[in-house]
Amino acid sequence: MISYLEFEKPIAALDARIAELRDAAEAPDFAGDLDIAAELRKLEAKSAELLANTYRSLSPWQKTQVARHPSRPHFRDYVARAFADFVPLGGDRCFGEDQAIVGGFARLGDRRVMLIGHEKGNDTQSRIRHNFGMGKPEGYRKAVRLMEMASRFGLPVVTLVDTSGAFPGIEAEERGQAEAIARSTEACLALGVPMVATIVGEGGSGGAVALASAERVLMLEHAVYAVISPEGCASILWRTAAKAADAAEAMKVTAQDLLQLGVIDRIVAEPVGGAHRNPGAMAITLGNAIGEELDALAGQAPEALRAMREERFLRIGA
Repeated sequence: MISYLEFEKPIAALDARIAELRDAAEAPDFAGDLDIAAELRKLEAKSAELLANTYRSLSPWQKTQVARHPSRPHFRDYVARAFADFVPLGGDRCFGEDQAIVGGFARLGDRRVMLIGHEKGNDTQSRIRHNFGMGKPEGYRKAVRLMEMASRFGLPVVTLVDTSGAFPGIEAEERGQAEAIARSTEACLALGVPMVATIVGEGGSGGAVALASAERVLMLEHAVYAVISPEGCASILWRTAAKAADAAEAMKVTAQDLLQLGVIDRIVAEPVGGAHRNPGAMAITLGNAIGEELDALAGQAPEALRAMREERFLRIGA
């Protein structure tokens, strides 16, 4: 079942009509003279056209809603569909295990990589277990450990970023949240192996930057990336979260805006209607895009990779 967003109500109405016609045609006592098949083809074509037109002109706030869609594929979905031989590695060797940030060895095609990313979960229990993708200090320290391991073994690092932000709870602050995020960002910049980061859903604040300070930053077509959520920005500027749509417009949170500003390097196209409508196709497309970027970076000396990262970040806003 597809969960429709508020702006998708006209599409939902058409799809409901299509479902009704199918049910009527399959009823054993159906004896109408209406050409159900022709009517279905007509409505399906109209629904597909409306879906394509809607997603062709999404506003920044609508893209934010798509990036947060409950059925949008997360880290585990991409591991299952785009990667192989995933071996999870846990613990930060300091405090404990954080399931909001998951990582380990994996294979992308014929290449071994270190894969790290945020996992939000896909139902109530898993979302609670993964803390809705909001990493704690031990999660970012685990990421540092895995990046250092990748560097020792000469493995490229691939990160999938999808978080509303690092966990802001008091226990996270007590364990050094800001320092852990800074160390993770530093570890990205100091890597002597290629690193490709992709914003696959939400890229929120330092919690995202800590896994996205790479020489190549990709972003899915309907993902968002910003220093604060639109609601948070609106609450600060206008004292009300009701202005979130205006904030999203002003903040330039979309992949299209960020590519133009030089914050990201490449937009990865999503299936029509968003990644949640065809996770399998999205995973294949993303895997191919990451593979192409790793191919382009192969053979670069560690000094050259560090220089590339320094240059790309210093260039932003220049």
